[in-house]
Amino acid sequence: MVEVSYERLATIFKALSDETRLHIIDMLSCNELCAADILASFNLSQSTLSYHMKILIDAGVVNSQRNGLWTRYSINEATFSDILEIIPQLYKSKDECICAQIKYCRISEHEKEA
Repeated sequence: MVEVSYERLATIFKALSDETRLHIIDMLSCNELCAADILASFNLSQSTLSYHMKILIDAGVVNSQRNGLWTRYSINEATFSDILEIIPQLYKSKDECICAQIKYCRISEHEKEA
């Protein structure tokens, strides 16, 4: 089971909460791309794209690799694997569920078996 802090999850979700950044993630899901490739699909300035890429990189959602004058961007597979593993943990009851710490939300033994 992957352990990720709420702070880390919030950073990731904030990075993914923008339409432009989601579009960039979708583009990168096919292949790594350079900034010029990404810019060709948007009506953005280079500085605006850099702003979005910085947010994605700082959140660990996208990797960047500098090669001379070019920077290539790709999906950070490890982050997305962690997200896919963590999401079910957020909304399903489990043996060591955080709701067991909340007085009025304790699940009875009968409800656990159901």
